Amino acid sequence: MTNHVPVLLEECLALLAPQDGRAYMDCTFGGGGHTAALLDRAPGATVDALDRDPQAGERAAPLLAKYGSRLRFHAENFRDLDRVQGRFAGVLMDIGVSSHQLDDAGRGFSFRFDAPNDMRMDTRRGRTAADFLEGADRRELEQAVRDFGEEPRWYRIVNAIEAARGSGRLARTASFAELVAEAAPPPPGPRGPHPATKTFQGVRIAINDELGALATALPKAFAKLEQGGVLAVISFHSLEDRMVKRYMNEVAGRPVDRDDNRLQDERISHATLLTRKAVQPSDEEQHRNPRSRSARLRALRRTDA
Repeated sequence: MTNHVPVLLEECLALLAPQDGRAYMDCTFGGGGHTAALLDRAPGATVDALDRDPQAGERAAPLLAKYGSRLRFHAENFRDLDRVQGRFAGVLMDIGVSSHQLDDAGRGFSFRFDAPNDMRMDTRRGRTAADFLEGADRRELEQAVRDFGEEPRWYRIVNAIEAARGSGRLARTASFAELVAEAAPPPPGPRGPHPATKTFQGVRIAINDELGALATALPKAFAKLEQGGVLAVISFHSLEDRMVKRYMNEVAGRPVDRDDNRLQDERISHATLLTRKAVQPSDEEQHRNPRSRSARLRALRRTDA
């Protein structure tokens, strides 16, 4: 079983400052590390935890037995968090693929294993990565590889994907990674990330509509906050972090980007930023947990009712 390590744990707890008698929401349960820490830090607090991955419900079972009525688990995509009743003193999102998903060979999230090319976070619905690669139109493929994967050699990779349709090479992770490496081989010099890394990331984001889910969830999460409540979001991708930054600046009455020239009286502030710059893992955490290296944490406090 994967040894799940919650990212930026102490930094999240410092921002959320869990208190007895208060309610919290963990929008992305994953392995339950953040949820358990919230409940342990404030023995009188409660947590509503969500996850769309069917296997997350199995991982939640020991925590449900341990914490009883203090923990409620919801088998929901976090974009549907408004289905959970109540308002909360803190809402946490840890966006992206979990260690459990990456390390489960059968899920197809990693080319470290030869497996069916699936990549769905919810295995009960939607297109698999293989289905997407076989059937998506050119625009969808370009968006996945170029925009979501931020792959500079996207043109050659998309051409290779289209040429490989019907050959069986898109059906499994190993053959798909090999296809990408052939289309865009690594440059000479010191060995870097596998050439398929960005393409796998982009396809995963596309088939799970990760950016769409985040855009939908952010205002819903803010609406769930009590006055004085804290929204904390961990992201692992520059596109996600940019979206979180823009949203938080918007509700805090600040310019959303360099081109936002609105006058101050044209902005309405509903929150105070708790992080002007994204919080990154310490060197020690990155050494202990290399998967934390790209994590970025942003938070705000709701000031209106």
